[in-house]
Amino acid sequence: MDIKMEIAKSLSAVCSVSAEEIAAAVEVPANGEMGDYAYPCFRLAKVMRKAPPLIAQEIGEKIEKPVGVARVQIVGAYVNFFLDKSAYAKEVLQTVLEQGTQYGKSEVGKGKTIVIDYSSPNIAKPFHVGHLRSTVIGNALYQIHARLGYHCVGINHLGDWGTQFGKLIVAYRKWGSKEAVEKDGIQELMRIYVKFHDEAEQMPELNDEARLWFVKMQDGDEEALSLWKWFYDISIQEFERVYDMLGVRFDAYTGESFYNDKMAPVVEELKEKGLLKESEGAMIVDLEEENMPPCLIIRKDGGTLYATRDITAALYRKKTYDFDKCIYLTALDQNLHFAQWFAVIKKMGYDWYKDLIHVPFGLVSLDSGKLSTRHGNVVLMEDLLHQAIAETKKIIEEKNPSLPEKEAVAKKVGIGAVIFNDLYNTRIKDVVFSWERMLNFDGETGPYVQYTHARACSILRKAETFQTSEVDFSKLDDEATMQVCKLLEAFPAKIQDAAAKLEPSVLTRHLVVIAQAFNKFYHDNPILSSETDVRLARLAVVVAVKTVLAEGLRLLGIDAPEQM
Repeated sequence: MDIKMEIAKSLSAVCSVSAEEIAAAVEVPANGEMGDYAYPCFRLAKVMRKAPPLIAQEIGEKIEKPVGVARVQIVGAYVNFFLDKSAYAKEVLQTVLEQGTQYGKSEVGKGKTIVIDYSSPNIAKPFHVGHLRSTVIGNALYQIHARLGYHCVGINHLGDWGTQFGKLIVAYRKWGSKEAVEKDGIQELMRIYVKFHDEAEQMPELNDEARLWFVKMQDGDEEALSLWKWFYDISIQEFERVYDMLGVRFDAYTGESFYNDKMAPVVEELKEKGLLKESEGAMIVDLEEENMPPCLIIRKDGGTLYATRDITAALYRKKTYDFDKCIYLTALDQNLHFAQWFAVIKKMGYDWYKDLIHVPFGLVSLDSGKLSTRHGNVVLMEDLLHQAIAETKKIIEEKNPSLPEKEAVAKKVGIGAVIFNDLYNTRIKDVVFSWERMLNFDGETGPYVQYTHARACSILRKAETFQTSEVDFSKLDDEATMQVCKLLEAFPAKIQDAAAKLEPSVLTRHLVVIAQAFNKFYHDNPILSSETDVRLARLAVVVAVKTVLAEGLRLLGIDAPEQM
């Protein structure tokens, strides 16, 4: 039952405004004493040519009490509605209990395809904490859209081509060895890559040598390509290990190199459409009309660039997946790059340019400051996750040393804390790591929500039996239960809102508020020690909260342990 719409219909019957228009204006008062819902009459003043308080009074005299409403009260220019608490609790809880893990599922995206380009680390560089945001935001948006019925395609657009591989080949030939790379893998590649940049500051000619090796790669040189493929395979093994820890999967690993043989026709199309211009030996698309710098397509030396590959990839994805939206998850500082090549797609005459969406996010930083791969100032993602698990295990040893399967729980909670910390604030904000805050079991954190879920599981284990058919919902008429039910009812809308805004924090924050409301409910209402009928009714609340918290955490890419 849509209570808001029932209220809107009753209001519409006594004033000349459509129920849809009224529903959009119905509010939830901040103060519960002013009702569960309220309608401000100010906007009716023009239509009814009366002062808003008079309109409210008139509505109060004429309105029929909407279904599910216990009483209607007029305060100034507001018509306030107080719900029938027991009837409302029954409506919400029965819906959650009947639908179970399907609660919040929708078909709004049925028949539509969304391509999500996320994570996209660079080959031969370690998977560091700076890659976390794109990975977990992308994964959450994938799960959220899939929940709404969209066909999702997750693509890892690996940085596996470019001059940096020329640099790495030079570095390997000068300072590396097969034995060292086989022994230390990506760490050794990182060491020689950093050494290249240090040495190149004194010997700039190393950069020319690196460019020549990259040209050899482009020309199909056997030695250059076999070294590149070796570096690639080592990197993928490392990345897969991290993705496995994070519980992240992709439908396709199509990096930049995948488009090498697909760029020439795109460059030709740009020429044929009269969009390519020569500028200082390079080929560009002029974007002066769009108030942007030109988009560089071909370098002076004939090499392609990120924009060339991104345009080619977009054309390939449209042809392959016929997407309704193609979403790109990258840092905020790439805004101009995406705006430029989106504009090129528009100039090429493709009306689906408007379905290309750049979703920017802020940076991840540590107390030591910004991260840089060139100078080796990185915190490896794998190390960070292992540290999160170790820190969590310490807390478990302290708080619950007899907990079964401590290792597995520490992994779920530690990694969940890292993901939740990232997804809690709006994505555009920078994220700073603080172990103390992130692993706090009492704050607005992942462990707090997981602990609340585990608490609900514990209550249900102790209760042993629970039958929905036996519940007398008339026993649920207190304010704490009401608050929980309101938040559970809002859960499906929060999923849709998170998808519409491409903002997982909408869902993350809602889970915290549900957990807080449930803990107040638990504090205010004895459950297991209550009389049988009250006990059963309150257990229905516990089951519903457990279901929604577990499902909400899953959509964020986080496990919900049953014991902590």
